[in-house]
Amino acid sequence: MADEAKAKGNTAFAAGDFDSAVRHFSDAIALAPTNHVLYSNRSAAYASLSRYSEALDDAKKTVELKPDWSKGYSRLGAAHLGLGHADEAVSAYKKGLEVDPNSEALKSGLADAQAATSRSRPASNPFGDVFQGPEMWAKLTADPSTRAFLQQPDFVRMMQDVQKNPSNLNLYLKDQRVMQALGVLLNVKFHAPNQEDRDMPDAEPAAPPSRPEQKPQHEPVPEPEPMETSLEEKEAKERKTQALKEKEAGNASYKKKDFETAIQHYTKAIELDDEDISFLTNRAAVYLEMGKHEECIKDCDKAVERGRELRSDFKMIARALTRKGSALVKVAKCSKDFDPAIETFQKALTEHRNPDTLKKLNDAEKAKKDLEQQEYFDPKIADEEREKGNECFKQQKYPEAVKHYTESLRRNPKDPKAYSNRAASYTKLGALPEGLKDAEKCIELDPTFSKGYTRKGAVQFFMKEFDKALETYQEGLKHDPNNQELLDGVRRCVEQINKANRGDLTPEELKERQAKAMQDPEIQNILTDPVMRQVLSDFQENPKAAQDHMKNPMVMNKIQKLVSAGIVQMR
Repeated sequence: MADEAKAKGNTAFAAGDFDSAVRHFSDAIALAPTNHVLYSNRSAAYASLSRYSEALDDAKKTVELKPDWSKGYSRLGAAHLGLGHADEAVSAYKKGLEVDPNSEALKSGLADAQAATSRSRPASNPFGDVFQGPEMWAKLTADPSTRAFLQQPDFVRMMQDVQKNPSNLNLYLKDQRVMQALGVLLNVKFHAPNQEDRDMPDAEPAAPPSRPEQKPQHEPVPEPEPMETSLEEKEAKERKTQALKEKEAGNASYKKKDFETAIQHYTKAIELDDEDISFLTNRAAVYLEMGKHEECIKDCDKAVERGRELRSDFKMIARALTRKGSALVKVAKCSKDFDPAIETFQKALTEHRNPDTLKKLNDAEKAKKDLEQQEYFDPKIADEEREKGNECFKQQKYPEAVKHYTESLRRNPKDPKAYSNRAASYTKLGALPEGLKDAEKCIELDPTFSKGYTRKGAVQFFMKEFDKALETYQEGLKHDPNNQELLDGVRRCVEQINKANRGDLTPEELKERQAKAMQDPEIQNILTDPVMRQVLSDFQENPKAAQDHMKNPMVMNKIQKLVSAGIVQMR
């Protein structure tokens, strides 16, 4: 299944449908979380969407899983370069070349990264920072005046081009949508000229203040304050970079089980950047390991709340909810209340159907069921209910008897007598499959309890499976050789089998027995066995060969089963 999801991701990537590629690779990772190639592929898809933070996380995971694979370092370098971390990109490409010195992709990437470290922003464009990272798209989406532009492919392509090379902004300044977007990103309001303004020649110099009647009809376009805004953006970017470094340090401490230090690093990351909820979920994971369940739950709740405000990836929301559910399971072992954990896992699955979350939900539901069973366990009441069932059975009130035996088993599910007695009640009611199941459970709990074999044999006899009933009775006699019920069961089965052997079955009995037999998988296997088909053919056409077949004990046993089933009649 992981390979199938991976193949779908590769197809989507090749078609340029990067969102679908991310989704398919994520599905594959959920099924095969240690496959480094899947993280590498998803990193490439994220990078193609300019989601470089996610691309970086996946690239790091790729290198972690397969440190001797050069492509992982290529992904790492590309993600760093996309985030503007030129120095880190150079380092990643160099490490990759240590693994594979002949990789042209790594060499090309290194050249680009080195060029980026020495390249300064052109003087003609002081606004390059505002176009970097996913924040640009978030701002344009949040502002009503630019939100609709994101549905226009040509506008999106222009903004992507400016993201890749901010100096290209000059190529698109005549497009009023780009000017509007620039104003939103810089938090300033640009004047939007009407058609008359656009057709006018350059204005004459403004008249002196003493001649107000010649004052321009329009207010001049306010000049932005690029230095102040650029400084804010630069500081924000530096904080995010430092936050990621704190996260990496926290991850390293977590792996070393230095939990207190990990907490300090994640806390610092949260203080530097409150728009990345992975810092909260990582700190919650540490609290969970430390047994600080309340702190873990609080962090998860904060992550969910903040994630919804930021419209974070639904998988991140699901991760926070799953982690909270894990903490609630730990709490439930003391409180004996698994419902909050179960509800939380269910919410996580509505965000993203992750196999690990589904397993945790199933485990929590099983734990709840086991706890309820333990709390309900009472052997004394179980014996009382079984005795009530026995009284009802004597009075031929079989449905009431089943009810009491069932309650007895809820109070003590390990009582073979209750299973045996309920099997007898089911048999009286004609509920043969249920009776057979109870009889088999009785034998499973106590293989030496002869009643289990008499109940099972009786059900099989009524189902006209005489060979099977005979085997059951004989198995019971191994544990209780003198048991009269078992001996009588053997006698009845032999009589029925001999009746079939002599061909003494009435047409109605033969028809009924054959119809029943044809539903038996064992009989079906015998009839479809090529060897047995030849044997049956020889019985009709080659008596001498048939006699030779009968010397084979295995063949003889299968023929006997067909005779007992009424499929073959011996004359």
